Amino acid sequence: MTYDVVTGAAGFIGSCLIGKLNSENFNAVIAVDKFDHDEKNLNLQGKKIIEKVDRNEFFSWLDVNFEEVEFIFHIGARTDTTEFDTKLLWQLNTDYTKTMWQKCVKYQIPLVYASSAATYGLGELGYNDDEQLIPALKPLNPYGESKNEFDKWALKQEQAPLYWAGLKFFNVYGPNEYHKARMASVVMHAYHQIKKTGAMKLFRSHNPQYKDGEQMRDFVYVKDVVDTCMFLMHHRKDSGIYNLGSGKARSFLDLVRAVFKALGVPEDISFIDTPADIRDKYQYFTEANMTKLRAIGFDQKFHTLEEGVHDYVTNYLIDKHYY
Repeated sequence: MTYDVVTGAAGFIGSCLIGKLNSENFNAVIAVDKFDHDEKNLNLQGKKIIEKVDRNEFFSWLDVNFEEVEFIFHIGARTDTTEFDTKLLWQLNTDYTKTMWQKCVKYQIPLVYASSAATYGLGELGYNDDEQLIPALKPLNPYGESKNEFDKWALKQEQAPLYWAGLKFFNVYGPNEYHKARMASVVMHAYHQIKKTGAMKLFRSHNPQYKDGEQMRDFVYVKDVVDTCMFLMHHRKDSGIYNLGSGKARSFLDLVRAVFKALGVPEDISFIDTPADIRDKYQYFTEANMTKLRAIGFDQKFHTLEEGVHDYVTNYLIDKHYY
Protein backbone atom coordinates (compact mmCIF):
# COMPACT_ATOMS: atom_id res chain seq x y z
CA MET A 1 0.00 0.00 0.00
CA THR A 2 1.26 3.49 -0.80
CA TYR A 3 0.40 6.53 1.28
CA ASP A 4 -0.32 10.16 0.48
CA VAL A 5 0.65 12.51 3.32
CA VAL A 6 -1.19 15.74 4.13
CA THR A 7 0.21 18.04 6.83
CA GLY A 8 -2.07 20.62 8.39
CA ALA A 9 -4.60 17.84 7.92
CA ALA A 10 -7.20 19.09 10.39
CA GLY A 11 -6.95 22.67 9.13
CA PHE A 12 -8.96 24.47 6.49
CA ILE A 13 -7.16 23.69 3.23
CA GLY A 14 -5.59 20.43 4.45
CA SER A 15 -8.92 18.86 5.40
CA CYS A 16 -10.52 19.94 2.10
CA LEU A 17 -7.57 18.38 0.28
CA ILE A 18 -8.14 15.08 2.12
CA GLY A 19 -11.82 15.29 1.12
CA LYS A 20 -10.74 15.77 -2.50
CA LEU A 21 -8.24 12.91 -2.33
CA ASN A 22 -10.94 10.63 -0.91
CA SER A 23 -13.36 11.66 -3.67
CA GLU A 24 -10.79 10.43 -6.20
CA ASN A 25 -10.31 7.15 -4.28
CA PHE A 26 -7.04 8.08 -2.61
CA ASN A 27 -8.01 6.64 0.74
CA ALA A 28 -4.61 5.67 2.17
CA VAL A 29 -4.03 9.13 3.63
CA ILE A 30 -1.61 9.89 6.45
CA ALA A 31 -2.93 12.94 8.32
CA VAL A 32 -0.30 15.07 10.09
CA ASP A 33 -1.24 17.82 12.57
CA LYS A 34 -1.33 18.60 16.29
CA PHE A 35 -4.90 17.24 16.66
CA ASP A 36 -5.32 19.25 19.89
CA HIS A 37 -8.15 21.52 18.69
CA ASP A 38 -11.59 19.90 19.02
CA GLU A 39 -13.34 22.20 16.58
CA LYS A 40 -10.60 21.75 13.97
CA ASN A 41 -10.75 17.98 14.35
CA LEU A 42 -14.40 18.08 13.20
CA ASN A 43 -13.00 18.83 9.73
CA LEU A 44 -11.79 15.22 9.58
CA GLN A 45 -15.03 13.49 10.53
CA GLY A 46 -16.01 10.97 7.87
CA LYS A 47 -12.69 11.29 6.02
CA LYS A 48 -10.81 8.13 5.05
CA ILE A 49 -7.47 8.26 6.86
CA ILE A 50 -5.08 5.39 7.53
CA GLU A 51 -3.21 7.02 10.40
CA LYS A 52 -2.96 10.31 12.29
CA VAL A 53 0.59 11.39 13.11
CA ASP A 54 1.52 14.26 15.43
CA ARG A 55 3.54 16.87 13.53
CA ASN A 56 6.39 16.60 16.05
CA GLU A 57 6.58 12.83 15.46
CA PHE A 58 6.22 12.96 11.69
CA PHE A 59 9.87 12.98 10.64
CA SER A 60 10.58 9.96 12.86
CA TRP A 61 7.52 8.26 11.33
CA LEU A 62 8.78 9.09 7.83
CA ASP A 63 12.23 7.62 8.55
CA VAL A 64 10.50 4.29 9.17
CA ASN A 65 7.74 4.43 6.53
CA PHE A 66 9.30 6.36 3.64
CA GLU A 67 9.17 3.44 1.21
CA GLU A 68 5.37 3.49 1.31
CA VAL A 69 5.01 7.27 0.87
CA GLU A 70 3.95 8.23 -2.65
CA PHE A 71 3.45 12.00 -2.26
CA ILE A 72 3.56 14.71 0.42
CA PHE A 73 1.33 17.79 0.53
CA HIS A 74 2.87 20.05 3.18
CA ILE A 75 -0.02 22.43 3.88
CA GLY A 76 0.52 22.82 7.64
CA ALA A 77 1.86 26.14 8.92
CA ARG A 78 1.31 28.84 11.47
CA THR A 79 -0.93 31.02 9.29
CA ASP A 80 -1.79 33.89 11.64
CA THR A 81 -0.74 37.10 9.88
CA THR A 82 -0.94 38.96 13.21
CA GLU A 83 1.57 36.61 14.89
CA PHE A 84 4.73 38.49 15.82
CA ASP A 85 6.62 35.67 17.55
CA THR A 86 9.25 35.36 14.82
CA LYS A 87 10.98 32.45 16.54
CA LEU A 88 7.75 30.43 16.47
CA LEU A 89 7.04 31.34 12.84
CA TRP A 90 10.57 30.44 11.74
CA GLN A 91 10.38 27.15 13.63
CA LEU A 92 6.98 26.07 12.26
CA ASN A 93 7.03 27.63 8.80
CA THR A 94 10.64 27.92 7.69
CA ASP A 95 12.74 25.34 9.55
CA TYR A 96 10.07 22.61 9.57
CA THR A 97 9.67 22.97 5.81
CA LYS A 98 13.45 22.82 5.31
CA THR A 99 13.50 19.49 7.14
CA MET A 100 10.54 18.33 5.03
CA TRP A 101 12.43 19.25 1.85
CA GLN A 102 15.59 17.44 3.01
CA LYS A 103 13.63 14.29 3.85
CA CYS A 104 11.92 14.39 0.44
CA VAL A 105 15.33 14.70 -1.22
CA LYS A 106 16.74 11.82 0.82
CA TYR A 107 13.77 9.50 0.20
CA GLN A 108 12.93 10.72 -3.34
CA ILE A 109 9.38 11.77 -2.48
CA PRO A 110 7.52 14.42 -4.54
CA LEU A 111 6.50 17.49 -2.51
CA VAL A 112 3.90 20.23 -2.85
CA TYR A 113 4.12 22.86 -0.11
CA ALA A 114 2.14 25.95 0.85
CA SER A 115 3.73 29.31 0.32
CA SER A 116 1.62 32.49 0.48
CA ALA A 117 0.70 35.66 -1.38
CA ALA A 118 1.71 37.41 1.87
CA THR A 119 5.25 37.13 0.45
CA TYR A 120 4.38 39.91 -2.03
CA GLY A 121 3.97 42.63 0.60
CA LEU A 122 2.42 45.74 -0.93
CA GLY A 123 2.97 44.34 -4.39
CA GLU A 124 5.70 46.83 -5.27
CA LEU A 125 7.02 44.30 -7.81
CA GLY A 126 3.57 43.13 -8.87
CA TYR A 127 2.11 39.68 -8.23
CA ASN A 128 4.15 37.73 -10.73
CA ASP A 129 5.53 34.31 -9.70
CA ASP A 130 8.80 34.89 -11.56
CA GLU A 131 11.34 33.14 -9.34
CA GLN A 132 14.02 35.73 -10.12
CA LEU A 133 11.92 38.34 -8.27
CA ILE A 134 11.53 36.32 -5.06
CA PRO A 135 14.74 37.50 -3.31
CA ALA A 136 13.63 41.13 -3.76
CA LEU A 137 10.12 40.73 -2.26
CA LYS A 138 9.29 42.67 0.92
CA PRO A 139 6.59 40.94 3.00
CA LEU A 140 4.64 43.15 5.41
CA ASN A 141 4.61 40.83 8.42
CA PRO A 142 6.64 38.05 10.04
CA TYR A 143 4.28 35.39 8.65
CA GLY A 144 4.99 36.54 5.08
CA GLU A 145 8.70 36.74 5.86
CA SER A 146 8.75 33.17 7.20
CA LYS A 147 7.17 31.92 3.97
CA ASN A 148 9.41 34.00 1.70
CA GLU A 149 12.54 32.87 3.56
CA PHE A 150 11.71 29.28 2.74
CA ASP A 151 10.99 30.07 -0.92
CA LYS A 152 14.37 31.83 -1.20
CA TRP A 153 16.12 28.91 0.50
CA ALA A 154 14.42 26.34 -1.75
CA LEU A 155 15.50 28.12 -4.90
CA LYS A 156 19.15 28.04 -3.78
CA GLN A 157 19.24 24.29 -3.14
CA GLU A 158 21.41 22.18 -5.39
CA GLN A 159 19.48 19.09 -4.34
CA ALA A 160 15.71 19.06 -4.71
CA PRO A 161 12.95 16.47 -4.41
CA LEU A 162 12.20 14.45 -7.58
CA TYR A 163 9.31 16.84 -8.13
CA TRP A 164 8.33 19.87 -6.07
CA ALA A 165 6.01 22.87 -6.20
CA GLY A 166 5.48 25.79 -3.85
CA LEU A 167 2.01 27.35 -4.05
CA LYS A 168 1.48 31.02 -3.21
CA PHE A 169 -2.09 30.89 -1.92
CA PHE A 170 -4.00 34.15 -2.30
CA ASN A 171 -7.21 34.86 -0.29
CA VAL A 172 -8.66 31.38 0.06
CA TYR A 173 -12.25 30.99 1.33
CA GLY A 174 -14.63 28.09 1.65
CA PRO A 175 -15.86 25.26 3.90
CA ASN A 176 -13.89 23.86 6.85
CA GLU A 177 -12.68 27.23 8.13
CA TYR A 178 -15.22 27.24 11.02
CA HIS A 179 -12.41 27.08 13.61
CA LYS A 180 -10.40 30.04 12.29
CA ALA A 181 -11.98 32.85 14.37
CA ARG A 182 -10.43 36.21 13.44
CA MET A 183 -8.36 34.63 10.65
CA ALA A 184 -11.42 33.23 8.83
CA SER A 185 -12.26 34.60 5.38
CA VAL A 186 -14.27 37.79 4.88
CA VAL A 187 -17.01 35.60 3.36
CA MET A 188 -17.48 33.78 6.66
CA HIS A 189 -17.33 36.99 8.70
CA ALA A 190 -19.86 38.62 6.36
CA TYR A 191 -22.18 35.62 6.59
CA HIS A 192 -22.25 35.70 10.40
CA GLN A 193 -22.56 39.47 10.62
CA ILE A 194 -25.41 39.59 8.12
CA LYS A 195 -27.22 36.69 9.80
CA LYS A 196 -26.89 38.39 13.18
CA THR A 197 -27.56 42.04 12.28
CA GLY A 198 -28.95 42.09 8.75
CA ALA A 199 -26.08 44.40 7.82
CA MET A 200 -22.35 44.40 7.11
CA LYS A 201 -19.60 46.80 8.17
CA LEU A 202 -16.53 47.01 5.92
CA PHE A 203 -13.24 48.80 6.45
CA ARG A 204 -13.16 52.34 5.15
CA SER A 205 -10.47 53.15 2.60
CA HIS A 206 -7.59 55.24 3.91
CA ASN A 207 -6.05 55.42 0.44
CA PRO A 208 -7.33 58.18 -1.88
CA GLN A 209 -6.91 55.88 -4.89
CA TYR A 210 -9.64 53.56 -3.62
CA LYS A 211 -13.22 54.36 -2.64
CA ASP A 212 -14.66 52.79 0.53
CA GLY A 213 -15.19 49.05 -0.01
CA GLU A 214 -13.37 49.08 -3.32
CA GLN A 215 -10.15 47.69 -1.86
CA MET A 216 -9.43 44.66 -4.04
CA ARG A 217 -8.19 41.15 -3.39
CA ASP A 218 -7.75 37.96 -5.32
CA PHE A 219 -10.31 35.70 -3.62
CA VAL A 220 -9.96 32.03 -4.57
CA TYR A 221 -12.40 29.24 -3.68
CA VAL A 222 -10.88 26.35 -1.76
CA LYS A 223 -12.35 23.82 -4.21
CA ASP A 224 -10.21 25.38 -6.96
CA VAL A 225 -7.17 25.26 -4.67
CA VAL A 226 -7.50 21.52 -3.98
CA ASP A 227 -8.21 20.79 -7.65
CA THR A 228 -4.91 22.52 -8.46
CA CYS A 229 -3.11 20.41 -5.85
CA MET A 230 -4.50 17.25 -7.46
CA PHE A 231 -3.40 18.41 -10.92
CA LEU A 232 0.16 18.87 -9.65
CA MET A 233 0.12 15.47 -7.97
CA HIS A 234 -0.69 13.85 -11.32
CA HIS A 235 1.49 16.22 -13.42
CA ARG A 236 4.80 15.80 -11.52
CA LYS A 237 6.96 17.89 -13.79
CA ASP A 238 7.76 21.61 -14.15
CA SER A 239 8.96 22.00 -10.56
CA GLY A 240 8.87 25.54 -9.18
CA ILE A 241 6.92 28.20 -7.31
CA TYR A 242 3.45 29.05 -8.57
CA ASN A 243 0.75 31.59 -7.79
CA LEU A 244 -2.57 30.10 -6.79
CA GLY A 245 -5.35 32.66 -6.96
CA SER A 246 -8.38 33.19 -9.16
CA GLY A 247 -6.35 35.54 -11.34
CA LYS A 248 -9.03 38.23 -10.98
CA ALA A 249 -9.02 40.93 -8.30
CA ARG A 250 -12.48 41.73 -6.89
CA SER A 251 -13.65 44.33 -4.38
CA PHE A 252 -14.86 43.70 -0.86
CA LEU A 253 -18.14 45.29 -1.94
CA ASP A 254 -18.49 42.63 -4.67
CA LEU A 255 -17.84 39.91 -2.12
CA VAL A 256 -20.32 41.22 0.47
CA ARG A 257 -23.01 41.80 -2.15
CA ALA A 258 -22.58 38.16 -3.21
CA VAL A 259 -23.17 37.07 0.41
CA PHE A 260 -26.31 39.22 0.72
CA LYS A 261 -27.57 37.75 -2.55
CA ALA A 262 -26.85 34.15 -1.50
CA LEU A 263 -28.78 34.76 1.73
CA GLY A 264 -31.64 36.55 -0.03
CA VAL A 265 -31.20 39.54 2.31
CA PRO A 266 -31.40 43.19 1.10
CA GLU A 267 -28.03 44.97 1.06
CA ASP A 268 -27.13 47.11 4.06
CA ILE A 269 -23.43 48.05 3.98
CA SER A 270 -21.66 50.69 6.08
CA PHE A 271 -18.01 51.53 6.77
CA ILE A 272 -15.76 51.69 9.83
CA ASP A 273 -12.16 52.85 10.16
CA THR A 274 -9.47 50.26 9.50
CA PRO A 275 -7.84 49.47 12.88
CA ALA A 276 -4.77 51.63 13.40
CA ASP A 277 -2.52 48.63 14.16
CA ILE A 278 -2.98 47.16 10.68
CA ARG A 279 -3.56 50.33 8.67
CA ASP A 280 0.02 50.78 7.47
CA LYS A 281 0.28 47.06 6.58
CA TYR A 282 -2.98 46.98 4.66
CA GLN A 283 -2.98 45.70 1.08
CA TYR A 284 -5.33 47.62 -1.21
CA PHE A 285 -4.85 45.37 -4.21
CA THR A 286 -3.75 41.79 -4.88
CA GLU A 287 -4.16 39.83 -8.10
CA ALA A 288 -2.40 36.59 -8.96
CA ASN A 289 -0.74 36.42 -12.35
CA MET A 290 -1.79 32.86 -13.26
CA THR A 291 0.08 32.60 -16.58
CA LYS A 292 2.76 30.26 -15.24
CA LEU A 293 0.36 27.61 -13.89
CA ARG A 294 -1.76 27.78 -17.05
CA ALA A 295 1.38 27.39 -19.18
CA ILE A 296 2.10 23.93 -17.74
CA GLY A 297 -1.32 22.67 -18.77
CA PHE A 298 -3.69 23.48 -15.92
CA ASP A 299 -6.74 24.61 -17.89
CA GLN A 300 -9.58 24.15 -15.40
CA LYS A 301 -11.94 27.10 -15.11
CA PHE A 302 -12.07 28.54 -11.61
CA HIS A 303 -15.26 29.60 -9.81
CA THR A 304 -16.16 33.25 -10.19
CA LEU A 305 -16.48 35.07 -6.86
CA GLU A 306 -20.28 34.94 -7.16
CA GLU A 307 -20.28 31.21 -7.94
CA GLY A 308 -17.90 30.38 -5.09
CA VAL A 309 -19.72 32.50 -2.51
CA HIS A 310 -23.12 31.09 -3.52
CA ASP A 311 -21.87 27.51 -3.22
CA TYR A 312 -20.14 28.18 0.11
CA VAL A 313 -23.09 29.99 1.70
CA THR A 314 -25.92 27.78 0.48
CA ASN A 315 -24.25 24.35 0.63
CA TYR A 316 -21.99 24.76 3.67
CA LEU A 317 -22.41 27.81 5.92
CA ILE A 318 -26.21 27.75 6.31
CA ASP A 319 -26.24 24.22 7.75
CA LYS A 320 -22.56 24.15 8.85
CA HIS A 321 -21.67 21.35 6.47
CA TYR A 322 -18.11 20.19 5.94
CA TYR A 323 -16.28 19.45 2.70
